[in-house]
Amino acid sequence: MSQRYVIHLPVAAADLLAAQRLARVIGRWLLVLPQTDPGETTVSAEDHQNVRHRVFCDLLMPGGRRCLLRADHDGPCSRRLRR
Repeated sequence: MSQRYVIHLPVAAADLLAAQRLARVIGRWLLVLPQTDPGETTVSAEDHQNVRHRVFCDLLMPGGRRCLLRADHDGPCSRRLRR
């Protein structure tokens, strides 16, 4: 057994897109804490928690850092938000 523990922090959102958007905001904010791994963030419906939807692309980029754009984004990966 690994010595890692995962914290599950339920929050409420009106729909899947709103939940993914909120999870991205929270995940990016949590980057200030070295213990966090926002790339693994997923969301699910309360009644179907076994069906999870990825929030971040999370592909490995040059230099060992991960892409912070939304899952299934268009164009190249990036560590910065697109406007």
